[in-house]
Amino acid sequence: MQIMGLITALPGAAAQGLIWGIMAIGVYITFRILDIADLTVDGTLCTGGAVCIMMMLSGHNVWMSMLAATGAGLLAGLATGIFHTFMGIPAILAGILTQLSLYSVNLKIMGKANQAINVDKYNLLVSLRRVKGVTLTQNTLFIVAIMILLLIAVLYWFFGTELGCSLRATGCNPSMSRAQGINTDFNKVLGLMLSNGLVALSGALLTQYQGFADINMGRGSIVIGLAAVIIGEAIFSRIFRNFALKLLSVVFGSILYYLVLQVVIWMGIDTDLLKMLSALVVALFLAFPYWKGRYFTKAKQGGK
Repeated sequence: MQIMGLITALPGAAAQGLIWGIMAIGVYITFRILDIADLTVDGTLCTGGAVCIMMMLSGHNVWMSMLAATGAGLLAGLATGIFHTFMGIPAILAGILTQLSLYSVNLKIMGKANQAINVDKYNLLVSLRRVKGVTLTQNTLFIVAIMILLLIAVLYWFFGTELGCSLRATGCNPSMSRAQGINTDFNKVLGLMLSNGLVALSGALLTQYQGFADINMGRGSIVIGLAAVIIGEAIFSRIFRNFALKLLSVVFGSILYYLVLQVVIWMGIDTDLLKMLSALVVALFLAFPYWKGRYFTKAKQGGK
């Protein structure tokens, strides 16, 4: 194990963490703001990547392709929202149904299980080959960081509006929100659409970054998103209390997750175990508040 090999790989891990950070913000909207466990994201990430790569291969520019990918994510969120609100299907099952449907949709979009795109032939916004040794305006880290800051600024403004506040109220207390005349079903659909739109945007960037879209690229992405949310909250919750900073902490959580993952790979641990390790990390961070309240608080009270 050479330390220089790890140091060389860290910028790439940070860039990947930033891209997945956009997806993690989408997961944060459903998981924390709406209090919904939405499993649609496992399919939506691939949908965003598939739409983006096929648009670019057919001659469209990168911005139009990313916009179309985001639109596809909005439609996926709309489908889950309709399943949940109009058809009365529980949110977690509604997400699974949409995710299952998106597997077929993604295959139809790409025409086969995977599609590749070359950074030398197409004008990509980000690429793995543009992490080091390029100008600042071409650097993947810089471009994605600016996008995230703009995205957080827009979300901070939106959730400060009357509509955004009603969406937050819906997740906090649906019954009280309905009593105040808030259309909670509409807000749930809107939140799911917003979340999956961001996830699809992340998928579009990820496809450009790695140079291909694969039918299985979104599998397990909900675990990565949850890991980013939980890690970010666990480390930065006492420092970041402002809503915009909470969103930023989710991005930091995603970066930390991928940096840790890179260290694990560098240490020579079997890569086949990475998914299991990710699940265990999420489980531990989710269990910690419960353990803290049940065991450590009682221990302190007993000491007094």
